[in-house]
Amino acid sequence: MADAAHQPVGRRRRARWLRGIVGASCGLLGVVLIAHPFRSVAVLVLLIAVGMVLAGVGELASARSGIAVLVGVAWVAAGLVAGLAPGVAIGTITVLAGVALIVAGVVDGVRASRGAADQRVTSAVRGVAAVLFGVLALSWPDVTEIVLAVVFGARLVLFGVDLVVTAVRPGRRGHRVGPRRVRTAAAACGLVVAVALLVVSVRVHAAAPRPDAFYDPPSGAPTAPGVLLRGEPFTRGIPAGARAWRILYTTTRDEGVPATASGLVLVAGDAPAGPRPVIAWAHGTTGVAPGCAPSLAADPLGSGAMPAPAEALARGWAVVATDYPGLGTAGPHPYLIGQGEGRSVLDAVRAARRLDGVDLAPRTVVWGHSQGGHAALWTGILAPTYAPGANVVGVAAVAPAADLSGLVHNLGGLRLTTVLAAYVIEAYSEVYPDVDYTAMVRPTARVQAREMARRCLAEPSSTVTLMSSLLFDRPIWDGDPTSGAFGARLRENTPTGPISVPLLIAQGESDPLILPTVQAAYVRQRCAAGGAVDYRTYAGRDHLGVVAPDSPLIPDLLAWTQGRLDATPARSTCPT
Repeated sequence: MADAAHQPVGRRRRARWLRGIVGASCGLLGVVLIAHPFRSVAVLVLLIAVGMVLAGVGELASARSGIAVLVGVAWVAAGLVAGLAPGVAIGTITVLAGVALIVAGVVDGVRASRGAADQRVTSAVRGVAAVLFGVLALSWPDVTEIVLAVVFGARLVLFGVDLVVTAVRPGRRGHRVGPRRVRTAAAACGLVVAVALLVVSVRVHAAAPRPDAFYDPPSGAPTAPGVLLRGEPFTRGIPAGARAWRILYTTTRDEGVPATASGLVLVAGDAPAGPRPVIAWAHGTTGVAPGCAPSLAADPLGSGAMPAPAEALARGWAVVATDYPGLGTAGPHPYLIGQGEGRSVLDAVRAARRLDGVDLAPRTVVWGHSQGGHAALWTGILAPTYAPGANVVGVAAVAPAADLSGLVHNLGGLRLTTVLAAYVIEAYSEVYPDVDYTAMVRPTARVQAREMARRCLAEPSSTVTLMSSLLFDRPIWDGDPTSGAFGARLRENTPTGPISVPLLIAQGESDPLILPTVQAAYVRQRCAAGGAVDYRTYAGRDHLGVVAPDSPLIPDLLAWTQGRLDATPARSTCPT
C-alpha cells in the first residue's frame, strides 16, 4: 500500500526532472540559434531539427489536452524529417516551418480562449506573433533557416524557461506559476518584431521592379534582327542635360532563335546636330530575372556600372545601352552566354539608327564591364559576320568575365558571390537542355540558389540575398562544375574567337572576383593566337573600383576611344 501511495509521487518527480532537463536544453539551444544564425545551411538545419524534437518532447511532457499531444507529435515528426533527410528538408523546410509556426499560433489562440484569465493575453499575443512569423517564413524561402534560427530560437528560450520554472515550482492543481509578466512582455516584443518584419516584407516585395507594357513585343513583330519595334522619351536617372529614349527591338539569341530586347539611347542635349559616334554599352551583372533590366532601375547606367557616362556624352558621343534579352523582355536571359549577349549589343546599335530625332554616325566603339566585358568581347567576335553594318572600330572590355571556367571556380571560394554562381547555373540550365540544374547544385543549396536568381542586385530585396549567401560555407556545386555538359558549355562561351579591331582589356590588380592572374593568362592566350591586345592594369583597384569616377582608367578609356574614332594606330602590349 505504501509503495502504491508513493508511485504517483515518483512519476511526478520524474516528469518534473524530464521537463527541467528538456527546458534547460531548449533554452541553451535557443540561445545558440539566436547568437549564431549565419551558420552553414547543413549545421543550421540540424540545430533546428534538434530544436523541433526538443520542443515536441517538451509539449508531450506537459501535455494536458489532445491538441497539445498532436502539436508535440507534429514537432517531433518535423524535427526527425529535417534531421534524418536534410537534403529533402531544405526543399520542404519552408513549408514545414511556416505551417508549424502557423499551427502553433492557432493552438495558442485556442489556449487563449480556454485558459485562465491571466494566461489568455500571453497566449493570444504569442499566437498572433507565431502566425505572422509563419507567414514570413513562407514569404522568404531562402532565408527561412535564418528566420527560424532567430524566431524559433526565441521561442525555444521562452518555452525552455517556462518548462524549467514549472519543474522547479509546480503550482497548485498543475497550473504553471512562472513569471507570467515576463512571458507576456516577451510575447509582446515578439509580436512587435513580427509586425515590423511583415511591414518591411510587404514594402520590399512592392518595390521589386516589374516590366510594364512597353516591354511586350507587338503582335506580328518581325523576326529579322535589329528592327526597332518602338521607342519613347526616357527621363529617369539620366545625366544632367542629356536626352534619352528607351527602345524595344528585335534580336537573336543564337542562329535562327529570334528574341526581343530593350535598351536606352542617350545623347547630350547641347551637342552639335551632326552624326554622333556610338558607344555601345554592355552592362555588368544586374540579375537574371525580367525585372533586372537597367532601364527599369532608378539609376539605369549606374546599376550596370557604366564608367564616365556624362563625359562620354559631353564629347558628343551617343550611348546605346542594351538591357540584353530576358531583362525587361521575356526570358531566358543569356547570362555569360556569348551569342545572346553579343548579338543584342549589335542589334541595339542597328535599331537605334532607326530612331527618330537621333543622328548616329556609322562608327561604334563597344564598352563593357564584368558580364558586359564578356559581352563586349563576344560583340567584337561576332560583328564582322553578324552585323558588319554596325561598323565596330574598337572593343574595350573592363574586368571582363573572359575565362568562365576560372570564374566559376573562383565563385565557389567567395561566400558573397554565391548569388553569381546561382545566376550562371540558372541561365545555363534554362538555355541549354543538356545542363541539368539538379545534377549541378547540391540539394541543400537548391532553394537558396533558385530564390537568389529571382531577385535583382539593385532592388531592396538584395539584402535578403546577402543574408542568404552568408549561409554557405562551401560552393553550391555538386561536384566539379567545369566537367560534363555544364563545363563544356562554359568553354563554348569563353570568348576565344578572333577580334579584328583594336582591343583594350583593363583590369584592377586588387580584384577578388575576376582574378588578375586569370585575366593575365587569358591575355597571353590571345596574344599567342596572333591577336593584338592593349592590356592595362590598375594598382589598388578592385572589381568596381576600376570603373569608379576617380579611377585612372577613366581618362585612359576616353583617350583610347577617341583614338579609335579618329582611326589612329592602336598600340599592343603583346610581345612581338
